[in-house]
Amino acid sequence: MQSSETGKNQKHSPDPTSDFTKSDLVANPSSSSDDLRDQELDSSPDKGFIPVLKNSNFLALWSGQVFSQLADKVYLVLMIALITSRFKDADQTISGWVSAVMIAFTIPAVLFGSLAGVYVDRWSKKDVLVLTNLLRGALVLLVPGLLSLTQGSTSVSNLPLGFYVLLVITFLVSTLTQFFAPAEQAVIPLIVKPQHLLSANSLYTTTMMASLIIGFAVGEPLLALADRLGAQLHFGVYLGKEVLVGGSYAIAGLVLLLLRTGENRAKSNAEQPHVWADIADGLRYVQHNRSVRNAMIQQVILFSVFAALAVLAVRLAENLPGITASQFGFLLAAGGIGMAISAAILGNWFDDTSHVNLSLSGSVGMGVALVGLSLFTNNLWLALLMTMVLGGFGALVGIPMQTTIQAETPEEMRGKVFGLQNNAINIALSLPLALAGIAETWLGLQPVFLGLAALVFLGGFLNWYISGNRLNNFNKRHK
Repeated sequence: MQSSETGKNQKHSPDPTSDFTKSDLVANPSSSSDDLRDQELDSSPDKGFIPVLKNSNFLALWSGQVFSQLADKVYLVLMIALITSRFKDADQTISGWVSAVMIAFTIPAVLFGSLAGVYVDRWSKKDVLVLTNLLRGALVLLVPGLLSLTQGSTSVSNLPLGFYVLLVITFLVSTLTQFFAPAEQAVIPLIVKPQHLLSANSLYTTTMMASLIIGFAVGEPLLALADRLGAQLHFGVYLGKEVLVGGSYAIAGLVLLLLRTGENRAKSNAEQPHVWADIADGLRYVQHNRSVRNAMIQQVILFSVFAALAVLAVRLAENLPGITASQFGFLLAAGGIGMAISAAILGNWFDDTSHVNLSLSGSVGMGVALVGLSLFTNNLWLALLMTMVLGGFGALVGIPMQTTIQAETPEEMRGKVFGLQNNAINIALSLPLALAGIAETWLGLQPVFLGLAALVFLGGFLNWYISGNRLNNFNKRHK
């Protein structure tokens, strides 16, 4: 199933899809992750979310994700609230302030994504997950004290010193996130059997979309409620919101202490090649493994489309009757709802379906939805419906492709591969954010939506054509 390069990598690690007996485990300690999965799932049904939810290690990881994702999504809302209350003048627009925060958050993703993946392969993934959450929590909890220390300080380049503190904290939080993301993805195939990976990823995506909707839709009232509760509990005036976000990160770290990954620590402690050699090794693996490479390209296209949608939604909301440009979040929430529903259905009933065929169906559906959006730029309900359909079919692309990358990548390569994927996706998110608005200004909404539809159609059909029947028996191979 893999190329010659893949085979070389496989020889140096246990096959993550193998079934081991107890005698195998004694002879080969590196099979402990398979033993963990067997202990949790041997008596479980073969279908849907039930076997995944009976896996105590996955429950620990998933529970940690709930708190971590919520903190991630509310963090930006917290920064906006702090800027509004402490730095921005009443007659100023907030756009410039927020743009600076977004740049501080994006730079580590581009600079450190691949590098972080290399170290994730060298370190204990559980330790990375726990420490990155605890450190992010500590950084957020430091914000009130640091802002108090800088209050009344001389401005630097006409900006308050406290604002620079927020930028530094944001940069550090984002840097830690670059280590957390590949570690999280690399742990899933260690604790979940291959035939249940689709369900596990579906559950993860559902939770991520729910966090996105909750974070952006009710983040502001949630922070206001936290401030009121904080005042009642004598945390101090207006400190509740920092406690909410920082505390969520800290709870995630504590929950993840319950996780058992069964990693081969002896291999991690062995002498390691140079960091750049490891990055090159990851690039070679992606280049030579068609399944992983094609899946990653599909992921990049998917995230590019949704990044462009985040920009175009503002202009679309401005055109639609019944809502204003500032209410563009309703369109994004509709996409999130569609993705969450699709993820739930996918994880429960489509375990045995070819990942390539699911991705092709998703690409076709996304293309049709984008064509629909180009036609219904003046109809609110049809635009909401098309956005929901777009999110739903987007899940059919994203979840199977992520599952393919997890299952096709050997254990010792996962951090590198997921680091590269994280880097590629962050670049894919950045470019459309910069270009989509310019393209819409020059060409208008309809041509841009049609161009995105063409990109999705082309990517889906090329992936299907190149892959052929390569992945058609993917799930059968792991039964």
